[in-house]
Order: sequence, then structure tokens, then C-alpha cells
Amino acid sequence: MLTAKNIYKRYGPVEVLRGVDISIERGEIVSIVGPSGSGKSTLLHILGTLDKPDMGEVYLHENNITGLQGNKLSSFRNKHIGFVFQFHHLLPEFNALENVCIPGWLTSRSKNEVKKRALELLGLLGLSHRLDNKPGQLSGGEQQRVAVARALINQPDIVFADEPTGNLDTVHAKELHQLFFDLRSEFNQTFLIVTHNEELAQLSDRRLVMKDGRIERMNNE
Repeated sequence: MLTAKNIYKRYGPVEVLRGVDISIERGEIVSIVGPSGSGKSTLLHILGTLDKPDMGEVYLHENNITGLQGNKLSSFRNKHIGFVFQFHHLLPEFNALENVCIPGWLTSRSKNEVKKRALELLGLLGLSHRLDNKPGQLSGGEQQRVAVARALINQPDIVFADEPTGNLDTVHAKELHQLFFDLRSEFNQTFLIVTHNEELAQLSDRRLVMKDGRIERMNNE
């Protein structure tokens, strides 16, 4: 479903990615692990169209998405890709329901259709009683679940998660781990997760180890 070929990226004199190839199938949960500075987040951002490679190509459903720009890129990203980050990035002036709805309201779907889907997702994630609460009134775990619902609102092909449990305590981290697998069972949702959490990595279908800008090995080899 998602394929990247020969990805290179340099920032100034530092070569961050050195010819990375990766392929993700629909319904997979794949984790990327490795030491800080190994290129994990840079690769995730390139695959998610938040950054561009200096060399190489990224394909989603055999469509080359590397060259998309401007409004076409923004529209494609909003429709096909979901993101979950370590620090939630919820908008503080909006409540939980509104935060989830916003990416859907940027599409051509009706507001009522988007709201209905948001209510379903928040209910599935155990947040039906928190719809009107703003981020500052939610716990860290609740904020992250709102962020997950937001990532799913447009039924993306793939969700990219960058250290999603990095700001959570052990209990909430375990709950989020389980949530990813529940969502895969419920929606056949695909996840690519950058993490330092070895427990989450070991639970994944595949564990890719990065070192010095390359994928060094996979645990299913």
C-alpha cells in the first residue's frame, strides 16, 4: 500500500537518511525503533508528506506522492493520511468534539456527516462524556485519544504516529497500545509508529530498526 524507494535526506552537512526502502501493507502495524538521531522521525515526516526527500520517491496505492505541492498536497494529506504526535497538538480554544471534526470540515463532506463520524469515534474511544471539554480539562491519556480520533476522522489509508506514548504514564501508554490493535481489528487500520517504547515495538507486526540513516534490520527476517 505504502512504498518508499531510495530515500535520501540531508540537513546541511548531516546526511540523515541514506537510501531507505520501506513497504507497508494495508492493515499492518509497523514500528520503527532506533537511537536518537538515527533518522526515524525524518523518515516518518517524509512518508507522511510533511517533508520532502532530496532523492527517492514515495508511493501510496501506486500513486507517486513525492511531487505533490500546495493545495493538492494539503488536500491529499488531509484525505489519505492521519497523524498522532507525542504532544497531541489539539487546539486549546475548541472542545474535544470540535478538535476531532476540524479535519473533516476541511473536506467536501457535510458538517452533520463529519459530526456523526466524530461522535462514533469518540464513543468508541470511551470519550462520549468528554465531548464538550476543552484540552486543558482532559487528562494526558484523554487528550491523546482525542488526537487519535482526529487522525481517523477522514478514514485515512494510514496513520503515522511519532512517539505517541512518549508523554504518557505506563498505564495510559498500555491503553494506547491496545487501542491501536483494537482499531486495526475494527477498521483494518494501518499504522506506522516511531517509538522508543520497546513494549509497543515488540507487539507490532514488524519492528524496523534504524541506525545511521538506514533500516538496519527487521524482526521478521
